[in-house]
Amino acid sequence: MRVLVTGSSGQVGTNLALQLLADGHTVYGVDSRQNTWVPDAFPTYLQDLSQRYPSVDGGIGGITYPEVDVVVHLAAHAKVHQLVRQPHRALENTTMTFNVLEYCRALDLPLVFSSTREVYGDVHRFEEYGEEAADFAYTESPYSASKISSEAYIYAYARCYDLRYLVFRFSNVYGRYDNDLVRMERVIPLFMHQLSRGEPITVYGGDEKVLDFTYVDDCVDGITRGIERLAGGEVSNQTINLAFGEGNTLVRAAELIAAKLGVTPDMTKKPSLKGEVTHYVADIRKASDVLDWRPSTPLSDGISLAVEWFQEWRKTHPEEDRPIVTERAVGEIEHSFKSPATPTA
Repeated sequence: MRVLVTGSSGQVGTNLALQLLADGHTVYGVDSRQNTWVPDAFPTYLQDLSQRYPSVDGGIGGITYPEVDVVVHLAAHAKVHQLVRQPHRALENTTMTFNVLEYCRALDLPLVFSSTREVYGDVHRFEEYGEEAADFAYTESPYSASKISSEAYIYAYARCYDLRYLVFRFSNVYGRYDNDLVRMERVIPLFMHQLSRGEPITVYGGDEKVLDFTYVDDCVDGITRGIERLAGGEVSNQTINLAFGEGNTLVRAAELIAAKLGVTPDMTKKPSLKGEVTHYVADIRKASDVLDWRPSTPLSDGISLAVEWFQEWRKTHPEEDRPIVTERAVGEIEHSFKSPATPTA
């Protein structure tokens, strides 16, 4: 099978592409930057999909892609705090999805789309979030709005143009190829970086923030099952949660990282930042029913694997062991100096 993966230089894209290659499939990547982890593993078309392209002819924006059987659309601006400050990037997420949908429509290609648990919002209406519970009225941030609107476009294309699709809603994916903190700040690798350097960490949300952490191998296993079943005509037009199905606090995640590193964490707890989801535990029964998928890596095991990979990577890339200015710290500073009535850039 031939698979086109947008966002192929990101964490999920890299792990997915390598797994598809290991399974004997052909992979083509599309990303605005070259893959820095495995630069020669598969061909990548360097392209910014956030620009509105007027026509589609075997590709997007004048770039002709090889013939493929299915498209996996992972590309997006995914920094929640950045999109709170720069909401135009959320609109660019929707434009990326539109461009990919037009490409799929022109060539009658099935689409796998990466959505997020952010679409459920930050409301404590229930303990387990089934797929039907998403409601645009509870949108917390421009990022979550971009994913909801992208999902809406996909459902419309299915009805109007017979698009075949699977939408996966991810939740706090962590693990291998997740340490590019300059480009994409994620909380697990951020804690690993700071704690390994003996730096203090800030846990926004403290003991009140409960999230559903998903080890990347479990996530990729769900996606590959979906790709194979969608391309084979066994499953289509479904929206499915991919997560572990268990809630953990950020404090526990930090403590597990510190224990694996053999350090005592210097931890400060602060309120959650604007736009953050503070409670989410996925209902994963549909993934089991539709894809025969079950996650196998609890947070304690996943953190151990993630820290081991981080340590091995850092041995061969010592230049990455340096101080960084976190996106959260910038967001905290900016919000503290702006009233709600002050427009942002």
